[in-house]
Amino acid sequence: MIDQQEIAVVTGANRGLGLETARRLAASGRKVVLTSRDPAAGAEAAHGLEQQGLRVVHHQLDVTDADSIAALQAMLSAQFSRLDVLVNNAGVMLERHDPQRPGAATALAGDLGLVRRTLEVNLLGAIAVSQALVPLMAGRGRVVNVSSGLGQLADMQGGWPGYRSSKAALNAYTRMLAAELADSSIKVNAVCPGWVRTHMGGPDAARSVEEGADSIVWAATLGDDGPSGGFFRDRRPIDW
Repeated sequence: MIDQQEIAVVTGANRGLGLETARRLAASGRKVVLTSRDPAAGAEAAHGLEQQGLRVVHHQLDVTDADSIAALQAMLSAQFSRLDVLVNNAGVMLERHDPQRPGAATALAGDLGLVRRTLEVNLLGAIAVSQALVPLMAGRGRVVNVSSGLGQLADMQGGWPGYRSSKAALNAYTRMLAAELADSSIKVNAVCPGWVRTHMGGPDAARSVEEGADSIVWAATLGDDGPSGGFFRDRRPIDW
């Protein structure tokens, strides 16, 4: 049975995978703090879930802004004094293949500005949020880093240097954090949701949002005998 006081934070949750993850965690009985960089979009998303009878609140969060992260940490400490689940979902894919510039998203000719911005959100944002919020777990909780198969070193291909590098590095951070927390009851895992029909994935993607969110929610709700320090798709381990 779920402790009705369990608190979950989902970053980048005003749409797509983040919103579906927030919905499912709230439906499981947890209270969810739905965060988003855009306060209006986040508030609207949270209101929609509240209208379904779910326990959801919105809090503005820009994962690249230290003050924004500190404000979220202060709110959680003041209102709940705890955190049980952190889903680092906020992410961007800024590099796009341009038919007019075939090399625009390649390792040799990619825009370094886009690479830096991607790393700032996808990697450093997840690290900064984890550093601020994991201590609130007090030795017991679940951390899920939403990664991608595009970051698998075992199957690394060309293109999207910022996005691929950010997810590969996020996987490495997952391993580091899991190792450092091995003596606690906190479980840390990375999840690849697959190619999902979201704003980022586009309409031609193979998977629905519901299918993509399934493994994220699974990792966020693992039992005490569940794995830590792994990389999963469809609830099964995959190569790093």
